[in-house]
This record gives sequence, C-alpha cells and structure tokens, in this order.
Amino acid sequence: MTTPTRIQRRRTKGWRKPEGAVYVGRPTRFGNPARIVRADHGLLVQWGDTGGSVGVWPTMTEARRYATEVYRAWIEQPEQADTRRLFRALLHGRDLTCWCPLPADGQPDHCHAAVLLELANQTESDQ
Repeated sequence: MTTPTRIQRRRTKGWRKPEGAVYVGRPTRFGNPARIVRADHGLLVQWGDTGGSVGVWPTMTEARRYATEVYRAWIEQPEQADTRRLFRALLHGRDLTCWCPLPADGQPDHCHAAVLLELANQTESDQ
C-alpha cells in the first residue's frame, strides 16, 4: 500500500479526481472552518462563515499557515475526539484533494488536508 498524499484539484480540461481520493474542502464535513477573506488592508483569517477575524496577514502564504494552525488546534481539542475518530475511519489510507497549492519540495504544507492526512494515518502509538 502506498502512502496517502494530498492532491491539488484542478479546473483544467480532462483533469479527474483519482479514484478513491476524497475531496476535503468546503462544503464537505472535512472543510476547514477557518477561511481566508480578502480585505483592503490585507488578508483576514475568519472562523466560520460569519465569525470574527482572528488576524490580518500581508501574504497568502502566511494567512494559509495561520488558518492551518487554527484548524490543527481546533481538531486536537478534547471535545473533538468523536470528530477525529470519524475522520480517521472515513479517511484512513485515502488520498485527499483540495484547492490549496502544493508546497515546493522541502517546504511545509500549509493546508488543512495535510493535517487530515496526518490525523487519518496515525499509528496506534501516535493517537
């Protein structure tokens, strides 16, 4: 069995989601509630559709990094234990797709799908 990976979705003609891969973006149950919103003074990271913003960032890379950190902090909360169990059951061993750009080689992956890949494929000793 190969290691599951994150795949960037495309709108190019002929692109198809690989068989067995799971889309984890909005509006799926796996979507990140932290969204990036463009504003006159920078990029805001907002929690949910109508939540308050939790900061302003000058670049998309920094906004994505923070949105991913917020997602990781949220999913790791004790009250999300049932959600983590469900996500592990549904996503274990599957490739995940979303719209975030893939990182350059050796760079961190600032995408909540990367967090989900880690979560879904943890060994028993990691949990």
